Amino acid sequence: MAEQFSGDWLDLREPHDAAARSEMLAARLSAALPARPRIMDLGAGTGALLRWLALYIGRPQAWTLVDADGELIERAFDTIADRAALMGWKVTMPSRKTMLVHTQAGAWRVEGLVADLREAPRNLPLHNFDAVVNTALCDLVSEPWLDRMAAACASRKIPFYAALNVTGPARFLPPHAGDSWVRRGFMRDQARDKGFGGRALGHAAPAAIARAFTARGYEVTRTASDWRIPRRFGDMLAELATGCADAAISQERRESRRIEAWLDDRLDQANAQRLSATVPHQDVLALPA
Repeated sequence: MAEQFSGDWLDLREPHDAAARSEMLAARLSAALPARPRIMDLGAGTGALLRWLALYIGRPQAWTLVDADGELIERAFDTIADRAALMGWKVTMPSRKTMLVHTQAGAWRVEGLVADLREAPRNLPLHNFDAVVNTALCDLVSEPWLDRMAAACASRKIPFYAALNVTGPARFLPPHAGDSWVRRGFMRDQARDKGFGGRALGHAAPAAIARAFTARGYEVTRTASDWRIPRRFGDMLAELATGCADAAISQERRESRRIEAWLDDRLDQANAQRLSATVPHQDVLALPA
């Protein structure tokens, strides 16, 4: 089974994702798209990328949210409707599987597609779309998976946009004696098979995307999109530390007591608002020449 994430975690990270993503790449992607673009979002989760990127596109557009978890897609529809209501936008449902968000700049058509991304792109109707986008996906996939996706996009000459690819372990402040054990275990976990047919790309994902698409004649741009989480976000920092510790323990079982002690200290610091963190990411945009 491919790696899956809870809706609560996706909601918790959404504002940090939004603050980190490259506005420059969003603008470049928007400029490369047709007047009414059709966008496929892989591993869409709760629809956070749509809620951010659709505003930059700023015109009528159609989105298909692709995820293996149908419950996450249902949650995405609910969250999109709630955000639209906050903006004062009308939402209609032409069918049970289609939502229209009527914004001042034109309607967003939103549909969901439950699909096993391990089989992508063979099981996806890419011929119906003008771009493929994703968030926090490509560091999980294998190089053969990425090569297949690049070939499929190139055959249709459509852009590929991959946001928030992790490029290294989280850096927590203040320093702790257990940091090196957690970093080492996290990096080892990044490279394990995440269900996409081989070792995950992990921190090498941006370079692998660049190779795969440049070889097919694309222009590739990479930009830093680091999370910078200040002390006031204790809940987010606690979840981040817990995730890092769990990943590290799975790879460094002999050091589990050290890592558990590290986590206890980090949770105390997060609760007392004495912890902050930076997580290195990169956004990547590949545009056909």
